[in-house]
Order: sequence, then C-alpha cells, then structure tokens
Amino acid sequence: MSAIVTGDAEILLEFDQVSVSYAGKSSLFRPARKVRAVNAVSFQLKQGEVLGIVGESGSGKSTMAKLAMRMLKPEQGEIRYRGKALADYRGRDENCLRKEIQMVFQDPNASLNPRLTIEQSLREPFYLHDLGSSIEQHEEITRLLKLVGLPVSVLHRYPHELSGGQKQRVVIARALALQPKVLIADEAVAALDASVKAQIINLLLSLREQLGLTIIFISHDLPLVQIMCDRVLVLYLGQKMELASRAAIASGGAHPYTRALWASSPVADPSRRLQREQLLQGEIPSPLAPPSGCVFHTRCPQAAAICREKPVSPPAQSDAHQVICHFTQGNSV
Repeated sequence: MSAIVTGDAEILLEFDQVSVSYAGKSSLFRPARKVRAVNAVSFQLKQGEVLGIVGESGSGKSTMAKLAMRMLKPEQGEIRYRGKALADYRGRDENCLRKEIQMVFQDPNASLNPRLTIEQSLREPFYLHDLGSSIEQHEEITRLLKLVGLPVSVLHRYPHELSGGQKQRVVIARALALQPKVLIADEAVAALDASVKAQIINLLLSLREQLGLTIIFISHDLPLVQIMCDRVLVLYLGQKMELASRAAIASGGAHPYTRALWASSPVADPSRRLQREQLLQGEIPSPLAPPSGCVFHTRCPQAAAICREKPVSPPAQSDAHQVICHFTQGNSV
C-alpha cells in the first residue's frame, strides 16, 4: 500500500460520542426494550485513509455504516463531515453530501435490479442527480467500466448473466459514478470466492491510488482488514475496544478482544496454531442486556473484579493508539 496519509491531512468524517438504539420486539407480557447498537463511539477519518471496522456479528459494524450514510440518526453525539454536522446539511448542501459519501453493500444481487440492464443500473445516479446528456452519460459509464476492469459488452446484459465478482464491480462502478470522496464498503467481499475476493480487494486499493479515495472497509475478517487498512477500529457489542494503526494490529493488538480475534482466524500451519492464545469462549451477550462494567468481561481471560464493576474511561481522541481496557497502559489499575 503506497498511499501515505499525512498527519495534517483533512479530517473528512468524524464520529463524536455517537450512540444509537433499535426498538426491540414487544410481547403481551413485556414492553418493547431498546437495543443499544452503537454506544459512545468516536473516531476520525482522514482524507486518503483506509479505515477498517472489524468485529463479530452484532458488534455494530453495519450500523456505523448506516449512520455515516444518514440512513440512521444518532440519538446521542454528533457525526460531522468536513467539520459540519450531518444534521445541518440541507437543500443543495444535502444533495452534494449524498454525492460525496457512497456505499457498496455485501450482496451485489440485492444491490442490482434484476429487471434492469447493467447500463440502465449505471445510469441511475445520473438520472437521480440530473447530470449530463444521454451521450455524456454513456461516455462516463464506459469510463467507469474501464476503471473497474469490465468490458463494454456487459452493458446490455442483465445481472443474472454476470458472475458474482463482475456484479460487485458493477456495484462499485455505480458507487463511483458521482465521484465520491468517501466510499463505504460494508462486507463488500464476504460473499465472494477467495480468488474473486482478492481481485476486488486489489481493485479497491487501486481505485484508492488512482482517485484519492477515502475508504471505510467493514469486515469480520481481521487479517484481511489488517492487510488493506491504515488503521483498524475494533468493535464489540457496539462499543470501541481498540483503535490502532495497521502495524499495531498486525503485532496482535493490545486489547484482549483484538488478540482473541487474531486467535480465531484460520492458520494453515498446525505448529503456529498450537502457539496461539485460547480462542474466544461462549457467545456474544445479548445487546438487550449488556454486561456491566467492561462489556467484554464475560469472555475475557484476564477479567478481574474491576472489569465487572467499573466501565473503562475512554482515552483521548487524539491518542494514536486507543485501547479501552483497565489493564492497558494509561488505564492500569
């Protein structure tokens, strides 16, 4: 990865103590309870950076993407784009914001209308934003196909006539149609074969270099996130556990949960597998009743009484390596 994000690069997107809940189901004997999906999460995304967001299912990764896309509104805290709160973008500014932040979802089959040809699908962003003539749109679509490595011959095909990798390339091309500054990839390679997954990862990194894209890459695969991202945000039950550079995460990370994720990732060499720490035990607790104190203490091999009784004070937002644990440097008891 040759792109370099300098310390004085512009902060494009910022989450400041953001929390959001979903309404749980009610029953005859029990009223609906709220499920806290994201709890007081803060991070900054700099221009040109690739930020990975990783965690188990139910950790709040996709909710973070929806918040950044304004598909959800935070109950607490504030989300800012280029220093301005997302809630303050209205009218023409809101229209510009929608162009600047685009998203690629996990399943390309659900992202493409099966009744539309590929050309019709790629024209949709131009129609919605009233951009260019029909000829200009066709020229731009041709350029986008070349950018994502697809032949012009796919334009008259329907989604079912393409492979999974080709469909995901079409979805990426459509996301790039409005020349966004930030691209959010939510499990964008999870449903693809290994060889196709590698192609899409290389494509995203190549597009980052060519277009100066800023990317949020969401995945449950920590080794993959560590390879392609500059920094990694580790979530558990909607809370930030660790935010660190690629190098710090590659060395195993500092939080017990980060180390447990590494231990749970596949390893081909049996001798290395035996040297690993103990894998995560038990299931992730219900977000309807999260544990007291540190939410990870019910599965943490290092948990002590203070972990059950006292929440961990978050480190400063300016810290290069943020670890939310009682037993890490700066939070030791």
